[in-house]
Amino acid sequence: MKDIEPADGRFLEYAPAPESTSILKVRTDYGLFIDGEWVQGRGKSFTTISPSSEKKIATIASASDADVDAAVAAARRAYEKSWAKLSGSDRGKYLFRIARLVQERARELAVAESLDNGKPIKESRDVDVPLVAAWFFYYAGWADKLDYAGLGANPRPLGVAAQIIPWNFPLLMLAWKIAPALAAGNTVVLKPAETTPLTALLFAEIVQQAGLPRGVVNIVTGAGDTGAALVRHPDVDKVAFTGSTAVGREIAKTVAGTHKKVTLELGGKAANIVFDDAPIDQAVEGIVNGIFFNQGHVCCAGSRLLVQENVHDEVIDRLKRRLSTLRLGDPLDKNTDIGAINSAEQLERIRTLSDIGEREGAERWSAPCEIPENGFWFAPTIFTGVETSSTIAREEIFGPVLSVLTFRTPAEAIAKANNTPYGLSAGIWTDKGSKILAMADRLRAGVIWANTFNRFDPASPFGGYKESGYGREGGRHGLGAYLKSGASK
Repeated sequence: MKDIEPADGRFLEYAPAPESTSILKVRTDYGLFIDGEWVQGRGKSFTTISPSSEKKIATIASASDADVDAAVAAARRAYEKSWAKLSGSDRGKYLFRIARLVQERARELAVAESLDNGKPIKESRDVDVPLVAAWFFYYAGWADKLDYAGLGANPRPLGVAAQIIPWNFPLLMLAWKIAPALAAGNTVVLKPAETTPLTALLFAEIVQQAGLPRGVVNIVTGAGDTGAALVRHPDVDKVAFTGSTAVGREIAKTVAGTHKKVTLELGGKAANIVFDDAPIDQAVEGIVNGIFFNQGHVCCAGSRLLVQENVHDEVIDRLKRRLSTLRLGDPLDKNTDIGAINSAEQLERIRTLSDIGEREGAERWSAPCEIPENGFWFAPTIFTGVETSSTIAREEIFGPVLSVLTFRTPAEAIAKANNTPYGLSAGIWTDKGSKILAMADRLRAGVIWANTFNRFDPASPFGGYKESGYGREGGRHGLGAYLKSGASK
């Protein structure tokens, strides 16, 4: 995209500043991590590639049903013979150790995440990896305090947790699930997304470094069939899934009528609401962070911008100027703001829905930028003149595409914001605290940000309503998802 143009007309050009990959030691091929050891998968192996270049990173094993059986059996043995018998204090020590190892290997993990996922290195380095460490530190502190969490008398672990994570935040979603599960005394079998298995496999090395008992954490790679085998396994006690609403529905059907507990964190179509009394420059930065962070690959992304009518033109003008300064390109370049789309399949979905938006009458504007020849790329795009009935205002695009709607009154803003099958998040921009509280009370969203967006803390619960799923991750609520009271059968 365009470099910044100062008042004298000269451009300030950025020299390339790529992060070195020399710190990252990637194996040629990876097996499955079961019972504390690397084993060969019995399914057909696959290749993980870098979405920015389409170059191969490594060959990855695929777990068969028999491999899933072995992983669940290992988790069950570890649960019954070692992990659940440890004191909370001792479990906490392991989690503290994991957190410190994540910090020690932070640069390596950030490079791996950007290489495998396509997100800018400054996001992996400054957001994802620090939050991963923070999640393990936070739940390490809870491990010996379960009796004081207000979650019932004599809280006990559920048993074996099956955890399936998405490709948009591979390492962070791993931490969101594994940290509370282990703190509560459960053992886990985790399946990363097929397109982004690398950091989960590096985490298996951290598990070995931390000296966790065998079988406490097992990682099986593969596609949808592997995840389905894990969900339906009869010896699994808890299923935790983050991903699409369609897959979430299938998981809910599979576990219905069984003993399994389930939490589902699914899609979103968040409204980012800007009032005429909002600090406009601050709001523009929040809009950019809300939808263009991680290329829009965020379930809680502020993909619907609701702007009060009398400041619509000013907000859009400033937003376009701001987007023209963003830099699209190599995810490993420290100057990059917009990285690569995660896969060819996701890129095709973004293109298809964007074309539908144009056909339905919305006005499309894309930030000027050069698209690299190789890899999967999509320029940050804004649609104005969008109606609440428009496809792009109702379906989750999961890419760097913003739909802009207008409103006149707070009541209209609430009606439009809630007019969605989803209910994961929302944002409010105004200088009046009373307006924030009044709006938040009527918005049907699990997470509501005030004068900010896309901010996360391990002590704060996260989750949604309606087609955004049920259950919470983070905070005491996330801990409770892996516990049952002593009175429970």
